[in-house]
Amino acid sequence: MQTSSRLLSLDVMRGLTIAGMILVNNPGDWGNVYPPLLHADWHGCTPTDWVFPFFLFMVGVAIPLALGKRKDEGEDLRKIYYKIISRSLIIIGIGLFLTAHPNFYFKDKSSPWYIVHLILMAIAMISVFTREVLNQSQFKTETWQQRRKWVSYLALAAAAGMVLVGIFYYDFSTMRFPGVLQRIGLVYLVCGFLFLKASTRMQLLMGIALLLIYWGLMTLVPVPGGIAPNLEAETNLGAWLDRAIFSTNHLWAAVKTWDPEGLLSTIPAIGTGIAGMLTGEWLRTSKTDHEKVNGLLAVGAMLFALGLIWNEVFPLNKKIWTSSYVVYMAGISLLFLGTIYWLVDIKGWKGWIKPFQVYGVNALFAFVLSGVVARMLGTIKVGVPEGDPIGLGAWLYQHSFVTFLSPMNASLAWAICNVLLILGACWILYRNKIYIKV
Repeated sequence: MQTSSRLLSLDVMRGLTIAGMILVNNPGDWGNVYPPLLHADWHGCTPTDWVFPFFLFMVGVAIPLALGKRKDEGEDLRKIYYKIISRSLIIIGIGLFLTAHPNFYFKDKSSPWYIVHLILMAIAMISVFTREVLNQSQFKTETWQQRRKWVSYLALAAAAGMVLVGIFYYDFSTMRFPGVLQRIGLVYLVCGFLFLKASTRMQLLMGIALLLIYWGLMTLVPVPGGIAPNLEAETNLGAWLDRAIFSTNHLWAAVKTWDPEGLLSTIPAIGTGIAGMLTGEWLRTSKTDHEKVNGLLAVGAMLFALGLIWNEVFPLNKKIWTSSYVVYMAGISLLFLGTIYWLVDIKGWKGWIKPFQVYGVNALFAFVLSGVVARMLGTIKVGVPEGDPIGLGAWLYQHSFVTFLSPMNASLAWAICNVLLILGACWILYRNKIYIKV
């Protein structure tokens, strides 16, 4: 594989991750889920806990592959900084939009203005999507670009309308601020700047320092209020910091007292991004494919073992993103990427990769669409003979798989259908050479 070409194995691994993310996020019934498809309750690690660090790791890998050539050719760094900042803000903005979607914490859903809000939101979303479709190379004619300009104006007008409605009817007093895309945006911002300013050696030292500092903060620094250092969910230092900055109104609604994507645990999450960056730098070297794979697998095995050793004193924990978890997951990520690299880019065994490649080249679109679909299926209500109306998703689930499968298998089948539905949408884009990027 040439370092200048697109890393096919990265697309495949990214696609596997997105498919896994949709699978574990969309069971038919949260009370009937096979244990490997659930996060660990607290300490520990299940395959589901691999998904988010895989994605962050690959965000890091893509940084030197995407920005390295521009940096090497001496492109104005101010342009690259601008791109990093704008991309980070867009990712964070999409994350906040998904948190608010579709109701935007509307005060009175019986008001006719709620219908206006939904119409404006639909126009804005369709317009933004159409604008990105028209940004593809096959639409780079003057006529299509003029249409793209008018679509952009329509998106802005719809967004302005939402702002006007929101002044009177939106209530963000309980909106969650942290989130998955918000963390990805922050990690990309820091890692992008670090890539441009620091040598590979300095990046490595920075990553190690962040993990050690976080370990010290979580295990040695007393929590304000006279609480000894601890790793419990509600009383650890990270939970205290999130409550102090966001208040309980703006944290994860399931618990309100802490957040799995909190601020302090973003520090070691940056370490996950740095591990990916160092991997991307390794893949850009002039070494042979076999040397690259051997390096990925060897370092992956060492980090995997080191993470398990560190687990003895600083337990693996995805929800607070412990340093041992970072090292352990960096090891597993390297082992997975190395194996896929060997299978796909060296051996050429590509017959199985197409669905994951389709997911991988439109990963952000797939993630956003899955979130939008899940929320809409919960928002649209269907009347039932007895009791209050239920969400369309719940109604479809109860009238399909539940009727002929065991509870666990029905729940799994619904999740698989979600994966296939989003794959179908991504396949349409792929067939038409449409790649949605930010």
